Amino acid sequence: MLASELAGTPYNKTAHRQALKPLLQGRSDASIEFKHANISVALLDAGFPYINGYKPLANYQSLLAEVLANRLDKTSDLFALAATDADRPIVVPEVEDILAVLTDRPKSRQNELTVSEPAVPIIRLPTNYIEREARNRSLGNAGELFILNFERARLIHAGKESLAAKIEHTAKVRGDHAGYDILSFEATGAERLIEVKTTKYGADTPFFVTRNEKATSERHASQYQLYRLFAFREAPRLYTLPGAIDMSCNLSAATFLASPK
Repeated sequence: MLASELAGTPYNKTAHRQALKPLLQGRSDASIEFKHANISVALLDAGFPYINGYKPLANYQSLLAEVLANRLDKTSDLFALAATDADRPIVVPEVEDILAVLTDRPKSRQNELTVSEPAVPIIRLPTNYIEREARNRSLGNAGELFILNFERARLIHAGKESLAAKIEHTAKVRGDHAGYDILSFEATGAERLIEVKTTKYGADTPFFVTRNEKATSERHASQYQLYRLFAFREAPRLYTLPGAIDMSCNLSAATFLASPK
């Protein structure tokens, strides 16, 4: 199913589940769905996309990580699909009602243990495919253009056409050093500084933040909003995180800048 999703080909979750049931000693549909959700979070922990319809659920057993690692070792074609999908150029998807894409942020997993047992073997992959997708400039630019359209629609809907006309694609006009991608406005006329993070994958997919973006969000916390676009391939959805990024997100160091002592 994951290979089909990465390749953009249709598949049937129900048919897959029904095919599994005779092999699983009478497990219920709910328990099978739950196990697939455990697989999703294990994939995320390994830096790999998950099936969008299986929301990640933590506290998976170490045996699951072992079996998943073994399965991935024997499925090199899945890595090729993930790499192709991460790098694939994308156009701005069309939606019938752009304001309807706004939804609630995902529930925090801050207090959940990712693994229910100690000493879980590390799933070693040839690359972090979530990070690779985040570097896709075509995807990032398409997400920014989508949010430009969203912001114009939001302000026009509020009767603020003059403000909508003043929206700026800051990342193009001033460059990445600004610490945000789009200059928009509140209905009051106050500035709204928007950083856009876009993924084709699910709502729980983590994203990457630069030191400059974090610092800018702290200096302009009352104006700053991070817009997270997800499921961007065909049916985009959006949630927003206002204020300083370290207040709305759990941050963990992904890379370090090093120099000899």
